[in-house]
Amino acid sequence: MKVLVTGGVRSGKSRHAEELVLTVAGDGPATYVAPGPTTDHDPDPDWAARVAAHRARRPAAWGTVETRDVAAALREGSAPVLVDCLGTWLTGVLDEERAWERSAAELAELLERRTDEVLAALAATERDVVLVTNEVGLGVVPAHRSGRVFRDLLGTLNQRVGRACDEVHLVVAGRTLRL
Repeated sequence: MKVLVTGGVRSGKSRHAEELVLTVAGDGPATYVAPGPTTDHDPDPDWAARVAAHRARRPAAWGTVETRDVAAALREGSAPVLVDCLGTWLTGVLDEERAWERSAAELAELLERRTDEVLAALAATERDVVLVTNEVGLGVVPAHRSGRVFRDLLGTLNQRVGRACDEVHLVVAGRTLRL
């Protein structure tokens, strides 16, 4: 099973993704991959509280891996894996590569290269994988270039990952639609 779960902020997508992993992991282990800012290096108390809330509702048998190397996390281990979320991964990649001001062509090449790594690992793994992402293309056009860059790149990323998955689930107001 490979599932992409998408939806807006606070739509219930992370909870739905956790439930999907629970159906295959049961009381056993699973790996939660958090590709966003690490709580060890990020002084943001709101982010730390969000991470703590996510951890508190997960079973004790689940391990957490905080890394932007999603491809490596998918290659390692045998337990079901949950990646939450591709939006924070993309932000981290753009920060890491200092890419926010690059041209559209350079951004497209960067995204293609980094996404290819993740998709190759996703295709190669026999593990059950659930990936969470944000659906950011339903609103107004962002006023700032960085917002437009993020929206466009995440839309492209979501399309590619969605094609590589067995299912895509859209979560809106806590309700799930299997696409």
